[in-house]
Amino acid sequence: MYAFLPALILFLAFCASVWQDRRRFRNAVLLGLTLTSLAAALLAQARHLPDTPAMIVYAAVLLVPALGVLVLGAALILNGVTVIRKEGARPATLLSLLLGLAIYGMVVLVLLAGRPNASSGYLAFVVAALLLSAYLSFLCLCFLGYAWLYGRIPARGGVDFVVVLGAGLIDGERVPPLLAARLRRGLAVHDRQVAKGRPAPVLLASGGKGTDEKLPESTAMARWLVENGAPPERVWEEDRSRTTEENLVFSQKIMSDAVPGYRCVVVTNNFHAYRAAMLARRAGVNGQVRGAPTAGYYLPSASIREFVAVFWEHKVVNLTICALLAGMALGAFLLDALYR
Repeated sequence: MYAFLPALILFLAFCASVWQDRRRFRNAVLLGLTLTSLAAALLAQARHLPDTPAMIVYAAVLLVPALGVLVLGAALILNGVTVIRKEGARPATLLSLLLGLAIYGMVVLVLLAGRPNASSGYLAFVVAALLLSAYLSFLCLCFLGYAWLYGRIPARGGVDFVVVLGAGLIDGERVPPLLAARLRRGLAVHDRQVAKGRPAPVLLASGGKGTDEKLPESTAMARWLVENGAPPERVWEEDRSRTTEENLVFSQKIMSDAVPGYRCVVVTNNFHAYRAAMLARRAGVNGQVRGAPTAGYYLPSASIREFVAVFWEHKVVNLTICALLAGMALGAFLLDALYR
C-alpha cells in the first residue's frame, strides 16, 4: 500500500492549496499530479490482483486513455466543422479543428516511427514531439479538470458586489446572447441574496467602449439589468476597461473605495471562469468567479483558447520545460550518433 503514499501526500497538498486560495493555478497541477500518481500506484498494484480486477485496472489506466485520444480527435474535428459553419472561419474558430487534426497527425508520426528503415533523426523528432505533446496534454487536462471543479465549488456567505464582465456588443450598442447569459447569472446572484434577507449587492457592470462600439459596454449592460428588474440605484458602471485584466483592476478600485473590506462575486461565462479567477487573484479582487452557461458547440474552441492564454501567462516556466524536453530528445540523438 506504500505505492499510494505519493498520491495521498499530493492530494493533501491539493486540499491545503485549495483551502488557502482556490484560484491558484498550482491547484490544477496538484490535482493532475495526484491523479497521475494514483494511476501509477494502481498499475503497480495490479499484478497482485486476480486476473479480472487486474484487467479492469489495466484497461482503465492504459486502454481507455489510448482510445479516448482517438475519440477526442474525431470529436474535435467534428466540433471544428460545426463551429466554422455557425461562426465562420477565423483563427479563433479553427482551434478545435486544428487540435483534432494535430492529434491524428501525432498518431501518424508514431506509426511511421515503427518502420524498419526509420532514421535515428526521425526517431529523435518523434520522441521530442511525444514529450512535448505529453507535457501540453498534462497541463491542458489539469486546467480543464480543475476549471470544471472550480465552477462547482460554492461561494459562501453574502457579497457586497456582483461584478459582471463585459463582452462585445451587437451593432456597437446591443447586448449579445453570450453577454446576456452573464448578466442573467449576475442578476440571479443578486436576487438570491435578497431572497435570503441579506442586503442587496451592487451590480457592477464592467466594460469600456471599443473602437467599433457606439457606447461603453457597461452602459448597455446597465440598461439590460434595469430593463430586466434590477433596482436602478443598485446598478453601477465601470466604463474604462478594455481587457479582462482591466475589468478586474478598475472594478477592484471602485469596490475598495466604496466598501473597504468588501466581498464580491465576479460573473463571466463558464469557459472563462477559472482564468478570470486567476486574474482576479492577481488584481487583488476579494471574491470568487462564477460562470454563466455557454452554447455547447462553442465550449471546445473557447476552452482551448483559455488554456493557451494561461500557458502563455506562465510562458517563462512552460517554455523552459518545453526546451528541456526537446533538448533531452536531441541529446539522446547526438549520443546515439556519437557512439554508433
